[in-house]
Amino acid sequence: MLAAFIASFLLIAVSELGDKTFFIAAILAMRHSRRLVFAGAVSALAAMTILSVLVGQVAALLPKTYIQYAEIALFLGFGLKLLYEASKMPVSSCDTEIIQEAKTAVEKAEFNLPKTQNAGAIIAEAFTLTFLSEWGDRTQIATIALATRYPVVGVTIGAILGHALCAALAVVCGRMLAGRISERKLTIAGGILFIIFGVMAVVEAA
Repeated sequence: MLAAFIASFLLIAVSELGDKTFFIAAILAMRHSRRLVFAGAVSALAAMTILSVLVGQVAALLPKTYIQYAEIALFLGFGLKLLYEASKMPVSSCDTEIIQEAKTAVEKAEFNLPKTQNAGAIIAEAFTLTFLSEWGDRTQIATIALATRYPVVGVTIGAILGHALCAALAVVCGRMLAGRISERKLTIAGGILFIIFGVMAVVEAA
């Protein structure tokens, strides 16, 4: 249980910090109530985590050998991909392209909305934007993979708390962090973590 919690918490916290969903929450928090944006974002991330864990439990019904090979391929593949992407990034500052994508997503969502929004509308906006941005993300796939071999409760709690930590940082101090987050360093850290989990899967399959 503890291993599941630590693995999912670390993987999510490192991978999501500075991701598109992080900047979406940060931008929304500059325009609306931080508490409402946080509630909507965390609700979406918790829903996505629970859905991913359920998918992982279904996938766990497959033959164990297939699951192990899939885990190895996913973790090592993502890890190498992240390290390759990091090698192409500038050494300093965050990825302005990700920030622009997040800003564009928020502006499109708010274009047809009334200038004065109630609490429910703000929460719904944060929920929808976060959920759609997180769908198919590498952390979703990683959560599915973790749920196939670790205790469900540990994975779920660890992943949700990892997401909540990143969301809290985004809404509280996203503007300050936006110019200081090194996307390259975070990508390297994420790549290393994925490779570590991949190696662990290889050792377990041996």
